[in-house]
This record gives sequence, C-alpha cells and structure tokens, in this order.
Amino acid sequence: MATQHSRSAARMMMAPAVILLLGWMLVPLTMTLWFSFRKYLPLRGGDMGWVGFDNYVSFFNSSSFWPSIQTTLLIVGGVLIITVVFGVLLALLLDQPMWGQGIVRILVIAPFFVMPTVSALVWKNIFMDPVNGLFAHLWKFFGATPVVWMSQASMESIILIVSWQWLPFATLILLTATQSLDSEQLEASEIDGARPLQRFFYIILPHLGRALTIVILIQTIFLLAIFAEIFVTTGGAFGTKTLSYLVFQRVLESQNIGLGSAGGIYAVILANIVAIFLMRIVGKNLDT
Repeated sequence: MATQHSRSAARMMMAPAVILLLGWMLVPLTMTLWFSFRKYLPLRGGDMGWVGFDNYVSFFNSSSFWPSIQTTLLIVGGVLIITVVFGVLLALLLDQPMWGQGIVRILVIAPFFVMPTVSALVWKNIFMDPVNGLFAHLWKFFGATPVVWMSQASMESIILIVSWQWLPFATLILLTATQSLDSEQLEASEIDGARPLQRFFYIILPHLGRALTIVILIQTIFLLAIFAEIFVTTGGAFGTKTLSYLVFQRVLESQNIGLGSAGGIYAVILANIVAIFLMRIVGKNLDT
C-alpha cells in the first residue's frame, strides 16, 4: 500500500510533465482566445486593437458556418460507422488461425502509418481519377460511365479516404479486445446450441463494449479536426467544407488572425459538446 511519502514523491516526479503538458495546451488556447477579441492583420497593419465579439458575430453570420458544422458531423458519423462495423469484422477475421497471419495483420494495420496527405493523394490520383484511375478502368470494364468522384461523390470520397486511414486503428484495438475473450465461454455457448449470430450479439459484442468506446472517443476527437484530406482532394468545394477548413479559408481570405481565432474557439466549443455527449452516452461502458 502506498504511503503518504511515496505518493508525495510520485506527485513531485509527475509535476514537470504535468506542467509542461498544461503549458502546451493552455498557452495556445489562451493566445487564440486573446486574438479572437482583437482585429489582428499581420500583413496589413498588425494589431489594430480590441473589437470585442465582432469576430464571433462575423464568423457566426457567415453563410458557410452551419453547413460546415453539418459537414463535419456527417464526416465524423460516416467514418465512425464504417470503421466500427468493419473494424469488428476484421478483428474477428484476424483472430482466426490462418496461413501468414502475421503478414496479413501487418498489411491491415499499415495504412494507419501513412500520412493523411499522402493517402489522400494516392486515392485521388491512383484510385479515383476519372480518366486513368483504377475505379475508372473498373467502371469501363463493366460498360459503365466512370464517376467523377471529387465532384459527383465528394462527401462519399472524403469519408472513404478517411475511413481507410482509421480502419487499422479500430481493427487493432478491437483485435486486442477479441483476443482477451474467454474461448471456454464461446465453446460452452456452442455446446448449448447458440447460433453464430447469438454468440456474436450476446457474448462477443458485449465483451467489445469498452474497446468500442475507446475507438469511438479517440477517433471522434481527431476526426473533428479533419483538414489535410479535404485540402488535398476537393479544396473544400462540393459541400466538403468542414469547420476546421472554414477557419483556414477565412484566415486566408481576410488575413485576419482574430477572425480565424474566433472560428477556432467555435471549433473548441463543438469538440467539447460532442465529447460531453459521447461521454454521457457511450462512455458509460468504461464504468462497467
């Protein structure tokens, strides 16, 4: 049992890391909050003084504000559905004994280590190009007209690209949870006459509850700030402008750091609302 002295020593050793982490988070957030109340034009006069909530009002009244939030939530929801469903299926598949199991697992997990810009370029130019892309040749082979993915199915393209990047993460976490499942429990249920779907819904899926919660929470935090894939593929056109991309666009157009900072605070508020919702609805699994 830890004594008071050992706990104090542990706090002392952890203090530098905690202080550094708090500074890493709080200093940029404080600066963003400060600039959001000022008109700061770095290329046209610098800091032009306090403007109160004008930046917030201007950003909120933008015609792209609510559509960008809707687009952000749609992308997050679409990616979560794909990665969770196929992550569970791949985890169950990779848990089965097969030839070359180690190589297959490495190949499945490999896309997670590819940079978002690189993977977006690969998908855009090699797979989704309407003239020379792999999908275009596949469509032509079956006598169909190739799809111009980046304009005709822009949202689906973004969701597909991002899902390909995050599916390995979900698979890895869920595979680890699947391997901890008691095989004797499954064998007993099979002897009792339980069908495969019954074993999945009543034994396997409840066992994966905590892992699914971790996957959903971590992915949501990162997906709310999706930017690189949109910048490389559609440039925010065709209804793919997320809140983070809108912040970038407003700063680039107006060269007003204050306006972009106000958008950044809106993004922080959105992330906290979604996080609180998930912790209340999904995060209950962490306590069971």
